[in-house]
Amino acid sequence: MAVLKKKLQTVTLGCSKNKVDTEHILSQVEDQYEIIPEGEDIPVDVLLLNTCGFIGDAKEESIQAILEAVDRKSRGEVGKVVVFGCLSQRYASQMPELIPEVDAWYGAREFDPVIRELGCMPDSSKTSSRYLTTPSHYAYLKISEGCDRRCSYCAIPFIRGAHKSVPMEVLVEEAEKLAAKGVRELIIIAQDTTYYGLDLYRRRALAELLQKLSEVEGIEWIRIHYSYPAAFPEDVLDQMANNPKVCRYMDIPLQHIADKVLDNMHRNVDGAWTRELIRKMREKVPGVVLRTTMIVGHPGEGKRAFAELMDFVREARFERLGAFKYSEEEGTYGAENFKDSVSSKVKQERLDELMTLQSEISLAFNQSRVGSEIDVIVDDFVDGVFVCRSEFESPEVDGEILVKYDTSVFGDMDPYLLIGEFIKVKVIGADEYDLIAEPLDI
Repeated sequence: MAVLKKKLQTVTLGCSKNKVDTEHILSQVEDQYEIIPEGEDIPVDVLLLNTCGFIGDAKEESIQAILEAVDRKSRGEVGKVVVFGCLSQRYASQMPELIPEVDAWYGAREFDPVIRELGCMPDSSKTSSRYLTTPSHYAYLKISEGCDRRCSYCAIPFIRGAHKSVPMEVLVEEAEKLAAKGVRELIIIAQDTTYYGLDLYRRRALAELLQKLSEVEGIEWIRIHYSYPAAFPEDVLDQMANNPKVCRYMDIPLQHIADKVLDNMHRNVDGAWTRELIRKMREKVPGVVLRTTMIVGHPGEGKRAFAELMDFVREARFERLGAFKYSEEEGTYGAENFKDSVSSKVKQERLDELMTLQSEISLAFNQSRVGSEIDVIVDDFVDGVFVCRSEFESPEVDGEILVKYDTSVFGDMDPYLLIGEFIKVKVIGADEYDLIAEPLDI
């Protein structure tokens, strides 16, 4: 008689780097547990929460998720609540006192203790294994942990520790295992992807890693997130320009352009360097799509500095841009040395003004694509519509390409069989976020 497995459900908050951590832990325990998808509302034996402690809004979201978990526990819907990740790492001494109903707390890198808490023994042979929580055709690949940067606003270095690259052979093995599961797109992530290799190989080795990953059978797209502008390795641009598997897409958080603000942020670049880097990217990789993030309201951002930021965004015309209001975080250099002098009202006004400008830029970019024929990957099929992306859209953060199911093209094919497949489409409409396209013959 088969023994029923206990039910384990995870909730992962924050960035995609946390998602990878959760997937590594699940790979260690999946033989002993039935894994219940996040969001499915059924009773479970264990609820495992991976928290974020980066900025105020993220901390509030994590605390709210923990309170909801212990509330489910009080109603008998959850047997045990286990919390790990950045929030519990950052506030290790406070959280158990604040929410004593949680059964166990662990830090951001305490994988083995979490696995033991779940009643399993860590297995070193599964180090490069993953239990995917993304759709099966794409996966995030975390190439390093921690950060040696000391941006004045950022708490990550003292939460996650110093930068530590994952050996190249381990990443290639992980990519091979992901490809065997059906993954066709790898999204390269880290606190700073362009720093990869300095600790292990005494050189920036991201370009070499990209080449090796592109040789993995089954991998068709590789895209880069979280790159840092200072000392940017230009051989990465050569890979992007010449390697057909490396998407012409770069996520490069710049945070600002005004010299005074960049200096206060400890970004190790100035405005002139930043402008020249963007020029090189567009020159060396024609058609590249750039995603960036900006922070408004940082100490030192007066009216003139914000005006310079707006002018820069108009000039650079980033295809994708997100922005955040400065959040003073205890323990950071900024919190201890600068006065948070920009009011909440002004921060919000600046954020709204910047994002209004970006909406206009994004709309113009999307409209410029109308009439083009492009290859897309099918992410989902919902209400008679294929939800797709091209090499210029990253999942979860960018817009989508919506393609209506057309029997004259697809015939009697089960549309769900196309999820994870590449199809060619023609763009026929656009708004500031999404594109509308029609399928071409397949």
